[in-house]
Amino acid sequence: RLFLDISVFEVRVMVVLDNDSFLTALTKFFQQSRTIGTIWLTMKKYNGSTKPKPRKRGKVRAGGSSSEPDEHLCLLRASNGKKHISTVVSAREVTRFQIAYGNLLKGHMDGLKKREKKGTKVTSKRTSSKRKE
Repeated sequence: RLFLDISVFEVRVMVVLDNDSFLTALTKFFQQSRTIGTIWLTMKKYNGSTKPKPRKRGKVRAGGSSSEPDEHLCLLRASNGKKHISTVVSAREVTRFQIAYGNLLKGHMDGLKKREKKGTKVTSKRTSSKRKE
């Protein structure tokens, strides 16, 4: 007999949403992880390409052509470990989005646990003798 082990691979698909849908989905993430769970948020500069371009070897000249985009974009990603969402914010929409995003974070960051202190600092004899004087 020949046994075949067929593994099922989980495909992670990053869903790109518009800004308002992203904020709504992020609110649902926060509500689902209110008591237990983790949410990862990332923000980075986005140039619109989906594949990386290889770097050229050698020195780049200062007077060379720059690959600056016409409009600066920002990519925001959120994940709760199972579902991944993302949005692209343009420079025109950044003020409105930032206000809504900040209010969302302020409203849902109240359930954070305080970190436990690892220990007290031990003072050396030299600093403790100076304090006595």
